[in-house]
Amino acid sequence: MYSPETTKYLIHLTLQIEGVVDKPDVVGAIFGQTEGLLGEDLDLRDLQRTGRVGRIDVQITTKRGETKGEILISSSLDRAETALLASSLETIDRVGPCTARVKVDRIEDIRVTKRRKIVERAKELLLEDFDEGAINSDDLLDEVREVIRIEKLEYLGEERVHAGPNVVASDAIIIVEGRADVINLLRYGIKNAVAVEGTNVPRVIIDLCSQKTATTLLDGDRGGELILRELLQVAEIDFVAYSPRGKSVEEMSRKEIVKALRNKVPVEGITDQIPNEEAMERLPPPVNHTGDEELPEQRDEENQKPPSTLSEHMAGVRDKKIARFLSPDYAVLLESSATDLEGALQTLNGDVEGLVVDRIIDQRLLDQIGGKNLEFVAARDFKGIIKRPFSIRLIKIG
Repeated sequence: MYSPETTKYLIHLTLQIEGVVDKPDVVGAIFGQTEGLLGEDLDLRDLQRTGRVGRIDVQITTKRGETKGEILISSSLDRAETALLASSLETIDRVGPCTARVKVDRIEDIRVTKRRKIVERAKELLLEDFDEGAINSDDLLDEVREVIRIEKLEYLGEERVHAGPNVVASDAIIIVEGRADVINLLRYGIKNAVAVEGTNVPRVIIDLCSQKTATTLLDGDRGGELILRELLQVAEIDFVAYSPRGKSVEEMSRKEIVKALRNKVPVEGITDQIPNEEAMERLPPPVNHTGDEELPEQRDEENQKPPSTLSEHMAGVRDKKIARFLSPDYAVLLESSATDLEGALQTLNGDVEGLVVDRIIDQRLLDQIGGKNLEFVAARDFKGIIKRPFSIRLIKIG
């Protein structure tokens, strides 16, 4: 019995017959006219009986008194034996009473065809099924480091709040919202973060804030603002760092975290978020400025070095009656006189992060600024503010 799995070659022959015949006539002519032609070892009947040659597949059509078609014969013989068998079939010159011509069209190497299909399928598998499972050394290292970071987490106080390993020993702490925020800071080597775990501030965090320099780094959403307001009421916060608007600390990249911490502002500047009188007493006394207004092109030696943080810009405009519009990387997009702030707002365009101005901001001016989609406004003071845009942080220049 011939097994298709053993096929090495497929002989393709074309057939032309001058007359009308049927398939059995063609098969009979093949066996009859090749019998004994190649000897006993290559007799077609014996080859089929021993399973070295498959069945003879004949496909013919008859039209206008002529018969044309194709003959397919599968072979598990070697190359030389298959070629000899194929050439012997070309000696067939009659089918029944009709003249016939048989020609070898080609001998197909089945293994080459299979190999080609295997290669094409392998390409598909490589592109489709290995995308998610590709080995990436960085991913493997991150996975291992993640385990180490989680193991480094500590639990403080009766509330067992999540904290980095250096919170107790460090002179400064960073207050974040939750466990995932602490882990993200650990990912970038910041080991002194502690999680407040909601708006009900744990006693251990209140105690830590009284002993250490405390900076908050909370999510840039409504929840983060509510937590900040409670912290400002019950704990001694020294600095406030802001996340990008609408972004959580656990999603921040190393660059975003470093930028936020570098641009932290003293808590005294967060006047619109400190509701109690005790906190208001922490504000510095007003500065009496009697000098002439400094024009934008005038620079002192301190301003020769380009400011790169919000604190530096606040110090740069203090008592100089100027306004600066800053880009997301805190470069100066536009600088104008503080008294001409309304005119500068009319010409403002592009991606503006915030405004730092040595001037008192009232409700009318804040409404104009609110239409520019800024992240923050740092000003000398804010007077008569009844409605503060939620999307803008108001910071008082100390």
